[in-house]
Amino acid sequence: MADEKSCGAFRTSIGGQALIEGILMRGPGKQAIVVRSREGLVEKVDELTLVRDKYPILGLPVIRGAVTFVDSMVRGVSALMFSADYFPEDDLAKPSKFDLWLEKKFENKKAEKLVTAFAVVLSLGLTVLLFFLLPTFLAGFVDPFLRSAALHNLIESVIKLAIFFGYMLLVSKQKDIQRVFQYHGAEHKTIFCYEAGLPLTVENCRAQKRFHPRCGTSFLFVVIAISILISSVVFSFVEWRNLWVRFGLHLLLLIPIVGVAYEFNRYVGGHDNPVTRFLSRPGLWLQNFTTNEPDDSMLEVAIRAIELVIPEEKGKDQW
Repeated sequence: MADEKSCGAFRTSIGGQALIEGILMRGPGKQAIVVRSREGLVEKVDELTLVRDKYPILGLPVIRGAVTFVDSMVRGVSALMFSADYFPEDDLAKPSKFDLWLEKKFENKKAEKLVTAFAVVLSLGLTVLLFFLLPTFLAGFVDPFLRSAALHNLIESVIKLAIFFGYMLLVSKQKDIQRVFQYHGAEHKTIFCYEAGLPLTVENCRAQKRFHPRCGTSFLFVVIAISILISSVVFSFVEWRNLWVRFGLHLLLLIPIVGVAYEFNRYVGGHDNPVTRFLSRPGLWLQNFTTNEPDDSMLEVAIRAIELVIPEEKGKDQW
């Protein structure tokens, strides 16, 4: 630890997201999108305004987790749409009938907000359906042969984990997504370099690890793990054979599950000891599927993105 302190190591609250040929970085006061287009780097910087600043109750522990999750999804989808505009193949693609209809019916900004809202709702819906409702539905087929809630919970948990790992494996094999995962690796390496107090150069960033404990992949795994633990307790006291009761409870439990997962990640991300290192291992291992080694051009994008959000006041982004 002495060596780390001597070189200026600390934990930053700056986080990021891989985009299509680009990276989104989010600091304490600004958000930056940097995309590599044919003409060079395209930059977009916005001041961050958080809804919980206007409504302090939304910043309370657990509640803030769900609010931050939805806010990150909205900003992430919007950033993806921005980066997609500079994707080389887009120049050859003709606008779809849906795109033409949106342009005709709405102004550009209104159309963008509408598409973003639709994409967020669709993403949330598919996530809930795939990782929460589908395992419950599939586990229902064996209920007639079960006599205990504990056994049902065990089977549903195994199905949930199988779907989650299968999804991760399937996505990691998609050719189109592999470059996105390279940018994901570049994001992690650059944040590690910044946290180590080293100059933000391609050489320094390349030498860093690509598995970061405060990654969204780790967060998703924690959400799944906590949902298994909470569901196992709750379904021990309710009518576990009733499919609709289980569906309803899964939906009601989503906010506390996401909130607890957020607080867990905050704690693990802000502390370095044998316990937190042990707890972060599953999430770090999963990043084998969602991060790839980046090339130098990707590291350049990540470096520029983080430079744009580093606060002028030193230490303002301290975790």
